[in-house]
Amino acid sequence: MLKASVACPILGDIEPIFFVLFSEAYFINVEISGMVKSASSQAERPVAVSDDTTDGESQTLTRVNLAEAVYRSVGLSRKESAALVQMVLSELSDTLVKGETVKLSSFGSFIIRSKAERIGRNPKTGIEVPITQRRVLVFKPSNVLKAKVNGHTVVEEDD
Repeated sequence: MLKASVACPILGDIEPIFFVLFSEAYFINVEISGMVKSASSQAERPVAVSDDTTDGESQTLTRVNLAEAVYRSVGLSRKESAALVQMVLSELSDTLVKGETVKLSSFGSFIIRSKAERIGRNPKTGIEVPITQRRVLVFKPSNVLKAKVNGHTVVEEDD
């Protein structure tokens, strides 16, 4: 299982970077007015979010947004921030490809589950169709993340 700590030639132990990346993901996805209160400083700060939505739909968090959050929070150059985000995402995906669980404290767990072969049915025609065995990626949010999403006060958990 991958814990939220990876050795980084630029920063050494980057566990705090996971917090920056994923807390920024939370704030960007739930922000409404374009300003977010930082949990650590309680100061308002603008958030860069892609504007590729219409009709008031939710906005999408991108690698660029994550790199910008690292740039603002950590003080690395934009190029180093983008490389760090790429390194973190690569480590996460490589671990998942190997079939291991990725657990990020106060965020959630990414789990690979194996599904057995089974018989499915085409709902339109009623014809039985075999569904091959496969591996699926499952995300299980932590209780802390669930509480934040629902607007409740959060007591940080130690995992």
